[in-house]
Amino acid sequence: MEAIASDAFRRLPDGFRTLCEGVVIRVEDFPTADVVREMKLGSEFDILGLFQGVGLPFRSESAPMQMPNMVWLYRRPILDYWAEHEEALGTIITHVLVHEIGHHFGLSDEDMEAIEASVT
Repeated sequence: MEAIASDAFRRLPDGFRTLCEGVVIRVEDFPTADVVREMKLGSEFDILGLFQGVGLPFRSESAPMQMPNMVWLYRRPILDYWAEHEEALGTIITHVLVHEIGHHFGLSDEDMEAIEASVT
């Protein structure tokens, strides 16, 4: 899954990737119990990925130093989704990655769909 996500990231438009500098992409089996509780999820399978951090539109040079922005891809929920749908695993991972990175930029769903279409 890490290799597929890395390949999907490399295929993103150059300008998009440049603005992602410093964003850390991590793959974990499941979201933490804190994430499940804070997002009021029914189960740990109810989320495929998550952006945590301060998106570009909300950053300030005067703000104190913060943790790096993170994109989490949740392996087991993604694999379960893949098993129940006819999409290729790489397509699903790319979709989740673009969607979560889109939160970093404050993009609309339409913007994210256009970026995703340029990758596939």
